[in-house]
Amino acid sequence: MDRNEVAEVLARPIARELLGSSIPARLAYTGADGDPRVIPMGFWWTGERLVMATVPKSAKVNALRRHPRVALTVDTEAQWPPRVLLVRGAARLELVDGVPDEYVEASRKLVPAEQFEGWHQGVLALYTQMVVITVEPDWAKLLDFETTIPKAVADLVAAHRS
Repeated sequence: MDRNEVAEVLARPIARELLGSSIPARLAYTGADGDPRVIPMGFWWTGERLVMATVPKSAKVNALRRHPRVALTVDTEAQWPPRVLLVRGAARLELVDGVPDEYVEASRKLVPAEQFEGWHQGVLALYTQMVVITVEPDWAKLLDFETTIPKAVADLVAAHRS
């Protein structure tokens, strides 16, 4: 998929809504043992990249260094029809001092406003370093189940019409 096609998918209103939502991304990656993993992570969308942060000694950091290819999904919860944004790319890792602004902004979407200041102060006191995980999408697909559906379902519908 070329960059323009990816940008077109990510610019759609539903994709922008999902990228700005408080829904965590589900990050899929290959663990150090070769088995697949999927974990929810708060993220910040810069307009070009998904940015997440984690503890430097987390298992996913070592795994992503070995196998940087990832897939992410951001999807609605308890909504019909579902809205699903699927993204693939390579994770870039950077060790930074302190707490990155993107981590704070991603968390602001998840932590209730009345608890945010206490949470923020706790995070600043806890982390001396974090690993920033940046994914620039090189593939994207949006499923809204009204105008776009999974290819296998579209093929099934087409076969039934024949």
